[in-house]
Amino acid sequence: MQLNKTQLIRKIFIPRQHTLDRYATEAETLQRKVLERLVEKGRKTLWGWEHGFDAIESYDDFARSSDINDYETLKGYIDRMRHGESNVLWPGQVKWYAKSSGTTNDKSKFIPVSPQGLHDTHYRGGADCVTWYLRNNPESRLFDGQALILGGSHQPNYNLKHSLVGDLSAILIENINPLVNLIRVPKKSTALLSDFEQKRDCIAQESIGRNVTNLSGVPSWMLSVLTRVLEISGKAHIDEVWPNLEVFWHGGVAFTPYREQYRRLIPNPGMHYMETYNASEGFFGVQDDPSDPSMSLMVDYGVFYEFIPVSELGKEQPVVVPLWAVEKDRNYAMVITTSSGLWRYLIGDTVRFTSLRPYKFVITGRTKSFINAFGEELIVDNAERGLEVACCETGAEVREYTAAPVFMDEHGLCRHQWLIEFNREPSDLEAFADSLDRALQTINSDYEAKRYKNITLQRLEVIPARRGLFEDWLRRQGKLGGQHKVPRLSNERKIIEQIMQKTLSPVPPL
Repeated sequence: MQLNKTQLIRKIFIPRQHTLDRYATEAETLQRKVLERLVEKGRKTLWGWEHGFDAIESYDDFARSSDINDYETLKGYIDRMRHGESNVLWPGQVKWYAKSSGTTNDKSKFIPVSPQGLHDTHYRGGADCVTWYLRNNPESRLFDGQALILGGSHQPNYNLKHSLVGDLSAILIENINPLVNLIRVPKKSTALLSDFEQKRDCIAQESIGRNVTNLSGVPSWMLSVLTRVLEISGKAHIDEVWPNLEVFWHGGVAFTPYREQYRRLIPNPGMHYMETYNASEGFFGVQDDPSDPSMSLMVDYGVFYEFIPVSELGKEQPVVVPLWAVEKDRNYAMVITTSSGLWRYLIGDTVRFTSLRPYKFVITGRTKSFINAFGEELIVDNAERGLEVACCETGAEVREYTAAPVFMDEHGLCRHQWLIEFNREPSDLEAFADSLDRALQTINSDYEAKRYKNITLQRLEVIPARRGLFEDWLRRQGKLGGQHKVPRLSNERKIIEQIMQKTLSPVPPL
């Protein structure tokens, strides 16, 4: 009888399962303890000295210690850390920096990743994904095979010894426990290749003959790898290549546009999908219940959470509340304090809580990824749900998209312009545009009001993009592969005009 390694290893995760159960009743207590630990560490830093951490005894004291910060506020401190200075935002010297998409003034952000943050947040998040999965799937054979984990690449940080800058995934792979490399593919040198197209081929070649039981990565880039696996293997479906594949942990972009493509590639009805919220700044959430699209907020990691109602954004002194003061079904911008030295940091994502015992949420968009050119307040969550309806009604499949406003054309008309790369084009593009427009009106009352009788806003315009257009744009930006993604919504036209090249004729607005 073949040894079931998973049944032996799952016992290691049982104590953590009991701890996770406390999330439903002790979240506030756990969060207050996290804040105490972070402040105690912060007292040993330049930031803590400048902001009076020695006098902090409560959450209210902490909230008064500084305003909400963005990257521009912390950039000078981070640059000092990158040049080797110790005890700036976090005790000791921080040698790893996750390279993230830039700000108005910089091409890239460099997010510090301390040893504490690596272990008490990022790696713990990965372990908890397994914890919940094994609880939900008692017959799993997860550890009887290998994990296919996609990663980015890294480069030296200035000239500091052992200091790295790169994709978070590359930093995680570089520092992972060597024992984990025994149960993952591809090999480390392949995983860290900087040329994504070369990496994709190498991953496919290395993994085809392995017993892959689980996948981890960004849906768009994993889809590209799986397509290459089928091309090389000559198989029609992924479960013919890896018959024991059982779960895909995905994050970075919404899964909705890719769901049908994955079902077609992996028709096995027993395949599982779990969403994670793992950003350069920290690991924040896991979809613990396969029947519920919400994610559980991870409240006992090295992250303390605060939230700003979206309606307060842009105010000089916005209302800011701790986790225990949030309300259900309200849109919030998330603020984090982490064990890597981000203090009251506005991460840029917006969330909506669907449950408070335990705290469960969905990501609704980005604080800078929206269209509100005419008072319509369209967010990414609206866009994803609208596209899902339009695809269902027309049989289309969306591969990538971005959208922006047209403020006024030569006829004096205003509308939203959607540039969409289809994996399967609708037979009637106008019907798709109509369906999307109707769905957005149903989902978003502000959009519906602005569309009333075409007075303020005309029907949206859909431009079908040629195959590979978005990938070509990412390549030109040096962002092909890794955790990079296409911006979905923008309140101005810079991004959409950068991306647009040769496309098919647009569907004219009505």
